[in-house]
Amino acid sequence: MSPKELLYIEDALNHESFLKTQCQECANQLSDPVLKNFVNELCHKRGEIFNELYRTL
Repeated sequence: MSPKELLYIEDALNHESFLKTQCQECANQLSDPVLKNFVNELCHKRGEIFNELYRTL
């Protein structure tokens, strides 16, 4: 893998990590159980994408 490709993956990992953190913070502030569950699912998906990107390294 080229250095430029590694930088792209590192950038994507940072974005996914940030999005997951934002989803977690949002879910913690929600009181509606349906909406909270939806945001938690988004958070889980962000974690899966992060793991997939990480495995490419």
